[in-house]
Amino acid sequence: MMPPKNYPTDLTDSQYKLIRELLPHAKSGPGKKGRPASDLRSVINGILYVNKTGCQWRMLPGDFGHWNTVYGYFRRWSKDKTWKKVMDVLRKTERKRRGRNENPSAGSIDSQSVKTALQGGNVGIDGGKKVKGRKRHILVDTLGLIPAVIVTPANEGERSGLKKLLTDYFSKGINRLRKIWVDGGYLGSAIYEWVKNLKKTWRIDLEVSEKEGKGFNIVKKRRVVERTFAWIFNFRRNSKDYETLTQNSEAMIQISMISILLRRIA
Repeated sequence: MMPPKNYPTDLTDSQYKLIRELLPHAKSGPGKKGRPASDLRSVINGILYVNKTGCQWRMLPGDFGHWNTVYGYFRRWSKDKTWKKVMDVLRKTERKRRGRNENPSAGSIDSQSVKTALQGGNVGIDGGKKVKGRKRHILVDTLGLIPAVIVTPANEGERSGLKKLLTDYFSKGINRLRKIWVDGGYLGSAIYEWVKNLKKTWRIDLEVSEKEGKGFNIVKKRRVVERTFAWIFNFRRNSKDYETLTQNSEAMIQISMISILLRRIA
């Protein structure tokens, strides 16, 4: 029997040890139709392979195990927010490694409209960018790491996305975040009123950071979030939105950030 192939996306021993401690235990006993219990490391490697290469689940090489088993773990951990929890732990670890508080006091919010590959639900048209698909809303800290991500239909506005992002982030009981940089598309009387009411619990200041002049200009306060979008785009599963469910779309972004953090930490 030929030994299994090694792929560039495979976890190293130190990376696997780090992420294994953060994941639920694998199923024990025989799998479906009498198949043996899953090799969790192969399952995770398979998920990372799909995320990086963008291949279809059914086209997953057999070295990772049966594709349906690998997808089953991906879907289960999307539903129970495991990917989000792992990303949060690794992000805090990386911030402390860089001499920062584990929770940021400042960050940036932006959105990215992308086409969808499937005719699933939760799809809309971004009239400004002429894109039919979905919109990724992300909150990043000053290092470009993601504390929160929300995926919506592309016709959902930036202000609505901002509300969902902050509601999701603050639901964790974190209240250190104070300053958020955004572009002009996020502001208006409604969002000002919403943030004003939010200040009764969390003291948040929104600051508009726009480019000056014509042509290409780097917006100093918001270039970090643009760089994060570029990182995410390097994982080909994110080149479009290939997922049927927005919950899975968010998970693929979280997995991309997990891959980045694992390389840095381990």
